[in-house]
Order: sequence, then C-alpha cells, then structure tokens
Amino acid sequence: MNMPSPDTAAITPGAVACVEVAGHTLELFNQTHLLFEAMLTDIAAAKKRVWLETYIFSDDLASHAIADALQRRARDGLDVRLLYDALGSQHTDPAIFKTMSAAGVQVHAYHRIKEALRSIAAFIILNRRDHRKLLVVDDRCAYFGGMNIHDHGHLFRASPTDPSVDPAAAWRDLHIRLTGPQQVEVADSFERSWMHAKGEKMTRRPSAYRRAQLSQTDESIHFFDTGPGLKFSRAPRVFRRLLRGSNRSVVLAMAYFIPVGRVMREIARARRRNVHVHVLVPSMTDVPIAQYGAWYLYRKLLRMGIRLYERKNRVMHTKAMVVDRQWTVVGSANMDPRSLYINLEFMAVIRSPAFAQAVIRVTRNEMRRSRRVRFSDCEKRTLKQRFLSTLAYSCRWWL
Repeated sequence: MNMPSPDTAAITPGAVACVEVAGHTLELFNQTHLLFEAMLTDIAAAKKRVWLETYIFSDDLASHAIADALQRRARDGLDVRLLYDALGSQHTDPAIFKTMSAAGVQVHAYHRIKEALRSIAAFIILNRRDHRKLLVVDDRCAYFGGMNIHDHGHLFRASPTDPSVDPAAAWRDLHIRLTGPQQVEVADSFERSWMHAKGEKMTRRPSAYRRAQLSQTDESIHFFDTGPGLKFSRAPRVFRRLLRGSNRSVVLAMAYFIPVGRVMREIARARRRNVHVHVLVPSMTDVPIAQYGAWYLYRKLLRMGIRLYERKNRVMHTKAMVVDRQWTVVGSANMDPRSLYINLEFMAVIRSPAFAQAVIRVTRNEMRRSRRVRFSDCEKRTLKQRFLSTLAYSCRWWL
C-alpha cells in the first residue's frame, strides 16, 4: 500500500508516514518492532530526561532492550522514569523492574494489588487502570498511541531462522512520534500522571479542557489526559464533540468496540444525518469476552447502515477515529466502557486533512485485509455464541 509521500530525509526509519501539522512533525508507526527501534534511537540521544509510561511492560527481547537503554541513561545522570500498570504488567518478571530501580531509574507501578488491599476503596483501585502509552525524551520529541512495550510476534531484531519468530502473531496498531512546540504538553501530561500515581496533589484542569473544547483554526493539535474526576477530561466528551459535528464521514478503527450511552447515540444521530460510518474491528483478539460484547451490537450497527469490517489473520489493536477527513483522534482510548469511563487514557485530537488522509490510508490497508460483516454472518452465530454475546454485553462495564 502506497503511503503519502513524506520527506524521506526527515522520516524516521520504520515510520509509514510523516506529516507536518501546525508547526509539528508527526510520524506514524503501525508495527511495534519498528517503533521500538525508533524509541531506542531517541533514548540513546537523550540529554536530560526520558519518561516512559505504559500499560504493559513485558518480558521479551524488545522490552529488555528498552530496559537496558533506560538503565544506561539513568547511570549517565539523566532523569529517567518508568510508570507502568501493575495489573497490565502482572506477568512480567519483577526482577526487570528491580534491576532498573537499582540502576537509578525511578520506577513506579500504578495501583498495585497490595495497595488496594490496604484501602477501603479496594474495588476502585483494582478496577481503575493506567492504560496510557507515552514516551517523552528531553524537550525534543514525544511518542503516544496504542502500543505497549511488548513485541507480539518476536520480530524485534530477530533472525528469519529464529523458531520463535511468528510474523502472523504481530499485532497491527498505531503510534505517533511528535516533534514540535506542543511536546511540552505531552511531558506535562506525563508529569500529572506521575503525580496522580504517587498520590501527590494535582491542580484541577481548566473547564474548557475538561469539556474538550477545540479551536477552529485550519490546523491544530489538542491533547487530553482523560479519566474520571474533575482533574481530567472525559473521553466520551472528546468522541461526542467530534461525532456531533460530523457532516460527511466517520471512520472508526477500534480494538475494543462497545460504544455506550451518549457516544452510541451520537453515532446513531450521525447515521440519521446520512453521515457514512465505517467501523473496523478485529476478528482475533486477546480479550475474547470483549469480542463477544461487540458481537452483541452487530445487528444494531448494521441496521443503522454502518459498514462493519473484521480484520482477518492479525490482532488489530488500533484506536483511531477520523471525522470528515480532517479531524483525527488517536491515542490509547478504545470506544468501550472501560476506556470511556474508568481507565486513565491519553488522547490526541488533530485537525489536519493531510494527517487524516495518512490515517485513512492505514485503515484502508487494514480493511483490504478484512471481511465485511453482513446480516447473514449474525444469523450464523450458534446458540452458544449468542448466549455468550448477551452475557458479555450485560457485563460490558466490567470487561
């Protein structure tokens, strides 16, 4: 698939597109092992700070390479921090984090189980997760999107003869590398998340921020750290504001797609305005119960006239929405109850026809490798599958 023609002198190796937006350079990655190479290059060039936030910090070759890089920079005297989610990284060998800490990396786990057991708000602590994925390097660049520090398929620096390599197991996702003046806002978002995780006081965000108000300039970038409470914005407000203003088209690519409440109502209203809505979801997933919950909505979505596609053969972990070919939402937030109302997420709203077109090209490439879902597919569901879909949807707030 041919991507937009970037400035080949400026694009980072492994990026599939490079777009200039409002004085910033945005580079798109859709494969994790290529993203990790870019991250390692930037970490090695850091002069002052390296801040990493992730839901999953895994125990594979790529994760160890990043851990080693963080340790080297910490030994060099840089401000190196790692914030990871305790539940998301529960299968990772604790020795990795202990080794980084001993080397001078400031390591903190968000909402440990032990922390929950010592609190009267145990359920809230266990249920609320840090689902964000950020990397801040100096005042120079920042990464954000949907990719964890985990190399599905084991493609990172792998030999083609390595028996552990499985290209078919590699996930499809979307992550952005940003350089430009608003990099400081990503750093500020990490700083606030770090303070929140450590129980330090945070100032309340301005009302305009919490209401996800957007500027109307021809090109713009807005960042939102979303979550419950008055110190965050709310992910539903971000999605609703753009869906409400849609006039021609909406393209949604979501790893977990169970829209609820006002978000679902805005999707329905967009269709009643004859807005073309295309939804891309995975046919393979790491959370089968979430897929069952999405299946429950298929009939309703198809009756609305929504075109629904299931990505075949690969797990699609992308979280993106493009509205009217000019507004794009990318980040860590899915369109499901957990991302909308429970977890801590990071979202970028980018107004740029060129950037929107780059993301649409990526999603179209995925759609070409997808199967269009029709009513007949819903009829083929077994009684067991229909029962599990109903059960999963009834538990949608806990998936």
